[in-house]
Amino acid sequence: MNVSPADPFQIVYSLYEHEYLGYLFESFVVELDQRGQLTLKNQNISSKNAIEFSTGLDETDFQLVKLMDGLQQDVILKKFYNKKISVADFFLKVYDPKKGDVLLQEVIEKYVESVKAKILNLIGEKMLFIMGSDGNPAWQRIYRIPEKATVLFHFRRNEDNTHYFPTVRHAHQKLEFQNKGAIIICNDPAWMILENKLYNFEKNVDGNKLKPFLNKKFILIPKNVEETYYKKFVAPLVASFDVYAKGFDIRSESYQPTAVLTFSEAHSSPVPVNLFSNGNGQEDVLTVEPTTESKIIFDLSFEYGKYSFRPDHATASSVSVEKTDDSYVFYKVRRMLDQERRKIQALQKIGLEIKNGKVSLDKETAFSWIYQHNDFLKQEGFILKQNISDHKRYFVGESSINVEITENRDWFDIFAKIRFGEFEIPFIQLRNLILHNKREFILPNGEIAIIPEAWRRQYSELFAFAEETDASTELTLKKYHVALVQDLQNGNLAQVTINNKLEKLRDFDKIEDFVLPQKFVGRLRPYQKAGYNWMQFLNKYKFGGCLADDMGLGKTVQTLALLQSQKEAGIKQTSLLVMPTSLVYNWEMEARKFTPQLRIFVYTGTHREKNLAQFEGYDLVLTSYGIIRIDIDMLKEFYFNYIILDESQAIKNPGSNISKAVVQLNARHRLILTGTPLENSTLDLWSQMSFINPGLLGTERFFRNEFLLPIEKKNDELKMQRLYAIIKPFIMRRHKSQVATELPEKVENIQYCKMDVEQEKEYEEAKSYFRNKILEQMDEKGKPKSQLILLQGLTKLRQIANHPRMVNPDYKGGSGKLEDVLHRLETAVGEHHKILIFSQFVKHLAILKEYLDEARITYTYLDGSTKDRKSQVELFQQDKNIQVFLISLKAGGLGLNLTAADYVFILDPWWNPAIEAQAVDRAHRIGQEQKVFTYKFITKNTVEEKILALQRNKKRLADELITTEESFVKSLSKEDILTLLD
Repeated sequence: MNVSPADPFQIVYSLYEHEYLGYLFESFVVELDQRGQLTLKNQNISSKNAIEFSTGLDETDFQLVKLMDGLQQDVILKKFYNKKISVADFFLKVYDPKKGDVLLQEVIEKYVESVKAKILNLIGEKMLFIMGSDGNPAWQRIYRIPEKATVLFHFRRNEDNTHYFPTVRHAHQKLEFQNKGAIIICNDPAWMILENKLYNFEKNVDGNKLKPFLNKKFILIPKNVEETYYKKFVAPLVASFDVYAKGFDIRSESYQPTAVLTFSEAHSSPVPVNLFSNGNGQEDVLTVEPTTESKIIFDLSFEYGKYSFRPDHATASSVSVEKTDDSYVFYKVRRMLDQERRKIQALQKIGLEIKNGKVSLDKETAFSWIYQHNDFLKQEGFILKQNISDHKRYFVGESSINVEITENRDWFDIFAKIRFGEFEIPFIQLRNLILHNKREFILPNGEIAIIPEAWRRQYSELFAFAEETDASTELTLKKYHVALVQDLQNGNLAQVTINNKLEKLRDFDKIEDFVLPQKFVGRLRPYQKAGYNWMQFLNKYKFGGCLADDMGLGKTVQTLALLQSQKEAGIKQTSLLVMPTSLVYNWEMEARKFTPQLRIFVYTGTHREKNLAQFEGYDLVLTSYGIIRIDIDMLKEFYFNYIILDESQAIKNPGSNISKAVVQLNARHRLILTGTPLENSTLDLWSQMSFINPGLLGTERFFRNEFLLPIEKKNDELKMQRLYAIIKPFIMRRHKSQVATELPEKVENIQYCKMDVEQEKEYEEAKSYFRNKILEQMDEKGKPKSQLILLQGLTKLRQIANHPRMVNPDYKGGSGKLEDVLHRLETAVGEHHKILIFSQFVKHLAILKEYLDEARITYTYLDGSTKDRKSQVELFQQDKNIQVFLISLKAGGLGLNLTAADYVFILDPWWNPAIEAQAVDRAHRIGQEQKVFTYKFITKNTVEEKILALQRNKKRLADELITTEESFVKSLSKEDILTLLD
């Protein structure tokens, strides 16, 4: 029968007994008659239709209805069974007396009990009934009694047995409930209905402990099982509830708890290194063994006098049973649960997340935690001890490291004391342990010491960069590790003695001013003079350096001033300057202009004379990286004054033949010049820094683990700062925006282009094809093995975004970008501007050449195959009638001075924005007198537009140093790739 929400009604809650689930609740609305009395007309309601009756329901009613929905048979079926089955078959199967699923029954029971407990706590004064056998939901009213009842459990021990029974009291009166038709409708905690009244109990009594007495007076415990029964059943009862005993004693005891943190090793690990003795009185030689990382388990307990309790059994009291002859004594210890909780919270605050009394950590983390918080544990009253059953005993006492670093003539001496308790070990042996990835060793007393992770972290560079002396018991540092030394001093990690002159390496402002050479033709701008002073300072201390100024700030002229000063200082030795082949002419011209007194020898060409004697008498030899690679066996025999590498990113790959060749060259001083010391990876920096100051950044393996991986994979800013601190004295980096204030304004524009209809069709087809292919390969082979297809796909999409003809020669349609480029180009040419046009793709330049030829616009052209670069540059710079210069991005990014141009077109975005910046700097450099306008052409709704966004996300800056950017494609996550291909 449906009840109308428009008519008077009352919500009621009805209790009925389910065949398998026990007592359950349902919610109903019952129509009221004219006197406001309940009628027989009623309707079951649920969360789905309860809103219809909202006028008669409050917030609690809605909560109760929702809870009761959770007790419906179909809800329980869906919640606990994932196979298709009818409700009836489900219950028959799970609750079959012989083949039923007992474990599932327990899980369902626990769930049902928890829901019923929530309902009973909420129901308050709501109308609760027992359902009639005819289904009437309001058959018999039940009234909840607000005051809780109490239970006292009685035990009477005599010679033959023990009688056990409970008594219930309510409002100071004994409540007769046995054989009175009482029912327990909820077990956890107990709720009992007696004579239409609903009771619950103090101390959350378990209903199962009352059920046996609903229809009997007592339970008899035979003498032969009483000891087992007392320990397993009576003791927990005594701990949690009020008990009256006759025939045995219950004694309450009170203690202050002591928190005990016991650690133990989960399994054995390899035998540690013995640093002190090998049994014959000789110091043992360190042997490297593979390390198997084991776990350390922390176990928390609380000791009350002689009793020990675990926090996962947090009852208000704990009881132990002691039997003497034929007598029993129950010792009831009241636990200070608030104090125990505070101790657990104290551990959580210092990083130990105790759950159920235990926590497991890997060994290194565990002992780092112990060493870091040992003092705190003592202050808070914890007892820390190792499990006595462990066969290996670990040292957990006081440990310390004291480092002293003293400047010597050309190096730093390292003196250090390492102590574990009463034992001191040599610093050199600690270093060898760490470098061999050993973390533990045996002390003379047999205990095993674990090297603290904090030491490994704080002194990692010192361990890696220190070098053994001939005495093999002392360690030294090269003097160019001054930044590391001072960082250790500033961090209170070492006592340092260092002279004031060397300290100036940390602050360029304190570097003394050096006089410019007399025969240097020209003047240096203030920042260029500062660079010259810095190079002179490095020369004085025999340090290598990297001049990494932005493109166009005059690295050439600063270097030539240094070389001229060497000549005027009476240095007779020849210097060697290595560069890309395309720059040899430029260097020769610049040298003759600014340093005409320098004797220059150009060592290039296929017919060069391979004779070192010809270098004698020259101040400077100019050559290329290719020549160095070919002639290294001869050139490494010559000892130069300076070896200078221009565009030193050429040696960014330490495994390349060029890199392997240049490190074999010999010279008193080393200097490198580059506008982009990092193009793809921080390993670029390691290769170049290792050339100018060998050992500055440790071995390649150390650098990868200590810096490259944390910086590039984890974006570790602290590691970035540490790397910067080490290399800062040896890199001079000035951005154009900082120093070249006299340069005219540079105006940058992004020109968004809309695709042609046919072009868009081609693009969408290619995108769909490559997206499916790339994602399929990534799922099958993983991202690292999908790099090639990913790069191919992205390249194809970029080309179509430029002009589909770059991919499909038969394409007859147009290109939105080409139209926009031509429009801008025609306007700029008509206004007599000179324009540089860069593209990564030679095919794109070829399409543009067709238009220029048809329009009879003269132009110069440069790509990787151009033989006479010099003539093309001079023609554009000097001939006013040539307004356009087409340049491939890679071929024209280095060494070109194209200040005649005032417009720069970037036809397609490059992965690394630093490469684009280099292209723009061909025009926006010292000597430019006009405002430079840059246009970057981006096709909308293509991968080009998304590359711009990803550039911003992937680009990381280290202030005052360099632009650091991972190899773009390798850095893309799967989400990035999906974004690009969306």
